[in-house]
Amino acid sequence: MKAPQHPDLGASLEQSRSGLRDTHRRSLTRMLFLVTGSALVVFACLQVLNGYLWLAAGEFVAGAMLFLGVTRINRTPHLQGWIYSYLISGFSFFLLIMLVPEASVTAFVWVLMMPVLAYLLLGKKEGFLLSAPFMLAGCVAYYFHLEFIVEAGSMIDLLNMVLCAVLMLVFIHLYETRREEAEQKLFTLAQTDALTGLSNRASFQSALSRTLAECDRSGSGFALVIMDIDHFKVVNDTMGHDAGDHVLQSIGHRLTERLRTTDSVGRLGGEEFGLILRDVKPEDSFELMDELRQRIADSELRYGEAVIHVTASFGIAHYPDHGREVETLFRTADRCLFNGKRAGRNTVARAGVSPVRGQRLAGRPG
Repeated sequence: MKAPQHPDLGASLEQSRSGLRDTHRRSLTRMLFLVTGSALVVFACLQVLNGYLWLAAGEFVAGAMLFLGVTRINRTPHLQGWIYSYLISGFSFFLLIMLVPEASVTAFVWVLMMPVLAYLLLGKKEGFLLSAPFMLAGCVAYYFHLEFIVEAGSMIDLLNMVLCAVLMLVFIHLYETRREEAEQKLFTLAQTDALTGLSNRASFQSALSRTLAECDRSGSGFALVIMDIDHFKVVNDTMGHDAGDHVLQSIGHRLTERLRTTDSVGRLGGEEFGLILRDVKPEDSFELMDELRQRIADSELRYGEAVIHVTASFGIAHYPDHGREVETLFRTADRCLFNGKRAGRNTVARAGVSPVRGQRLAGRPG
C-alpha cells in the first residue's frame, strides 16, 4: 500500500489568519507595502508644495522603509512583526494627519479602512484588539478636527463618522465570525469519513506523518495497525449495502471505545481501517489488537431482525523497528495483514521483533 501525499490540513488551518495562509499574507503584505510606499512618495511631494516640510520628510522616510520591506517580506521569519509595525504606524499616521490643520480634509475616511486591514492580516481576535482602539481615537480626532460642535451640521458630520465606524467594525467582525465557522465546517468535512465519523484517509495520513515526526524528535515509538473486515463483500452481497454500512459504523465504534486519547483511528477506504498506537511496546500492541480482534469476533451486530457476525484481521508495524518512513511502515503493516489473511483470517499478524537476523512475519489465528 502506498501512502498518499498531501498537506497537513490541521496545521494549515491553525496557521491561517482570516482565511489567509502565511504565503498569501506575505504576498498581500508585499503588495500593501508597495502601494502604500508609492502613495507616500506622491503625498510627500504634495506636502512639500503645501508647505508641510516636516510631514513630507516623515512620509519620505516611511515610504523608504516600506520599499525596504518589499524586498524582505517574502523571506523574513518575523512576518507578524512587520505586519504589526505597518498597521500601527499606518493607523497612527492616519490620526496624525487628521489633527494637522489643512493637511487633508478627507483623512478621516482612512479610519474606516482600519478594521478591513487589521482583520484581513491579523484575524478576528487580534484584528479587533488592534483596530477598535484606533477607530475610537479616530473618532475623537475627528471631533477635534471639527473644532467646536455648535451647529447641527457639525453634529451630523460627527455622528455620520461615528456611525459608519461602528457599523464597519460590527460588519467586519460578524463576517469574520461567520467565515471562521464556515471554514471550520469545511475542514471537518474534509477530515472526516461521512459514514463512520472517523478520520478519513487524508486526515489519518496527516496524523501518521505528524506522529512520525514527533517520535523522531523525542526518540519514542509507536505502532501502525491496518485492520480489514473479513469477507465484508459477503455482507454487502447477501444483506445489502445498508447492512454493510451498519457493520462499518459498528466496527468504527468498537475501535474508538478501546483506544486512548493519544491514539488515532481512521477509515482508510472500503472495509479497511488504520490505527496509530502511541508509546506502546510490540508485545503490548499485539495483546491490545488481539483483544480487539476477539471482541469483534464475539460481538453480535443486530440489523433489523438479523444478527451479523463478522471477524477482522490486523497487521502491525512498529516505528522505528520496521521503518522510519510512512511508506515503509504502511508496506510492512499491509504485508502482515496479507499474511494474516492467508493464514485463515481472524488473525493478528506482526513483523517479528526477534533480534536475530532474517526476521519473519508472525501470525496468530483467532
